[in-house]
Amino acid sequence: MPSQTDHVYAQVRRAILSLDLVPGAHLSERGLEAEHGASRTPVRAALMRLEGEGLVARDGRAWQVAPIDLDEVVALAEYREAVEIAAARLACERATGAELAALSADEFPAGEDAGLERGSDFHVGLAALGGNLFLTQAVRDAVTRMARARWLELRSEEGRDAAWQEHAAIVEAVRARDPEAAASALSRHTQANLDRLLTSLRADRRALGARGLRIVGA
Repeated sequence: MPSQTDHVYAQVRRAILSLDLVPGAHLSERGLEAEHGASRTPVRAALMRLEGEGLVARDGRAWQVAPIDLDEVVALAEYREAVEIAAARLACERATGAELAALSADEFPAGEDAGLERGSDFHVGLAALGGNLFLTQAVRDAVTRMARARWLELRSEEGRDAAWQEHAAIVEAVRARDPEAAASALSRHTQANLDRLLTSLRADRRALGARGLRIVGA
């Protein structure tokens, strides 16, 4: 059975990533205690874990859902590209034949939540084939911090289709054990993903602001 901390963490994290809790929203420890039937210590521990992932921030003595920072999104994309390319090069060298045969881009399902989960699983799973736990964790952390912004990008079927095609090119290169082709495909995907994401966020800044979403930077 999950602990109270794990339960609160999972539920609040899901609400933040799906934007049920919008960036800038205030969080009350007492409110979370009542909502999730948990005591203060596990609620605070859950919030500290979420703070470590960049999803919440302290607001004086209280808490708030962290705003989406476009400058941070750009920096994370650069960081993610570097670590994913390093992991993919190792995957080309170290992955077994069975692991490569099982590697699949998988067409993105309809819906933002399912598409986001599928995309995140793909990138973390690909990194894991390199056999370096630190690189895998770095990719997991980066996709988590970018998750809310990517959720907004994956609202459109066009965005999901483009991402799937880019994933397919990465899979083809890794299966061929071609590290240069894998690096090139990942670089193109990261840049295309960032371009789509920033275009979407900037175009929708006013509409998203009307929903209470705080988007800062860039």
